[in-house]
Formats: sequence, structure tokens, C-alpha cells
Amino acid sequence: QVQLVESGGGLVQPGGSLRLSCVVSGSILSINVMGWYRQAPGKQRDLVATITSGGTTNYADSVKGRFTISRDNAKKTMYLQMNNLKPEDTAVYYCNAVRFGLSPSWGQGTQVTVSS
Repeated sequence: QVQLVESGGGLVQPGGSLRLSCVVSGSILSINVMGWYRQAPGKQRDLVATITSGGTTNYADSVKGRFTISRDNAKKTMYLQMNNLKPEDTAVYYCNAVRFGLSPSWGQGTQVTVSS
């Protein structure tokens, strides 16, 4: 089981930017797919973006063109660059790691609040 620790959340004004980080304890090379999910109060946890070990990315329609997911295997870290943030992006953001055939791993979450 890998452990994931997110950081980088905070309060930002609409139109602002934040970069989230997810540090992996254990082998990042054993992870097939990593992703970011978010959960707003009273709502289900939704996919934001994923990235495979080969670098293929996928985004929710609501964040396409504004968010960029990336991973640095040498630093054992995944990132989510969030630009042009909107109030509807307010949520707790969770890091996820999938190794095929094993239970997925989740981080503890980091709060992102977009408000003026």
C-alpha cells in the first residue's frame, strides 16, 4: 500500500491560481494511474483529472483548459495546476493512486476555497 499526502490548498480569489501536490510514500513506479478527485459539501466525490504511468491525461469537462495534471517520478510527486479558479471549484481535493489488482489508495484531502 502506498501512502499519499496532499498539500497546496487554500483560499484564493476567483480567477486566481493554486498548485496542489501529492507526495507518494512507496514506489510511484508501481502506480498505474494517479488522479485528483474533489468533493464539495453535500455532494459526491467527483473525478477531476487522471494521469497514467505513460503520461496519458484525462480531465473532467468542467476543468478542461484550466487545470493541468502532471507527475514527477523522480520527486515521487503528482501535481494539479489550477488556473482561472471559479467559486464552483471550491471543494476538498483528494489524491488517488491505482495499482491494478490492488485496492486504491487515497490521501487525506486538502481544502480549496475560491471566494472574493
